[in-house]
Amino acid sequence: MPEKKKSIPLKRGFTARLAYHFGMWLTRTFLKFEVTGSENIPDSLPYVIIANHETFVDGMWIASVLPPQHFAAFSALAGADLLTDYGWFGKLISHVGRAVPIDRKGNPIRGLITAKNQVQAGNILLVHPEGTRCFNGELGEFQSGAAYIAIKAGVPILPVYIEGGYEIFGRQYKFPHPFKFHPWQRRRLKLVIGKPIPTDSDSDPHALTREIEANYREQAAATAKQS
Repeated sequence: MPEKKKSIPLKRGFTARLAYHFGMWLTRTFLKFEVTGSENIPDSLPYVIIANHETFVDGMWIASVLPPQHFAAFSALAGADLLTDYGWFGKLISHVGRAVPIDRKGNPIRGLITAKNQVQAGNILLVHPEGTRCFNGELGEFQSGAAYIAIKAGVPILPVYIEGGYEIFGRQYKFPHPFKFHPWQRRRLKLVIGKPIPTDSDSDPHALTREIEANYREQAAATAKQS
């Protein structure tokens, strides 16, 4: 009997919705969760969201600040290995984020076309330009895939900067660490939503990516000075 083909994006079923609400209850209860720039969220769909990649649950946090209609359309580009190499947790968060799985080792153009088609179908798509979670809390090099998808789909890019996620649930941790102990206090998690970046068919994805990356590095430097 042939294997049943998964719907793309993955469905956010009952279990995933329950996990989302529980995860956000934990976030709001045990963290200082702050959001700035909500007024920058576009009124109309679709669009591409970009964000630095600090944890497995970046997408959950970002989706939580979107209007209901946008939340329903939210999806996230993810490596297919999240479904195969990270056990039940990888499968669960893939469904929470309505993942659009792509093969990291396969044809990159095929993955970008799949992602572009999902945006053109009306989905909001989260893309992490670094391609993987950061290793030391610092930004990695940005790849141009997110810009390419947005340009080809003819949609704007909404930049979101995540502050504090790495210290809470970076790749060095198996479980979240919501507290500081010297002195004891809840850790701070902040989402900074920037103004939408327009794209058109003449936009250069590489030049646009370099411009976006420079803005993110300025934000990271400003954050480091404040800490």
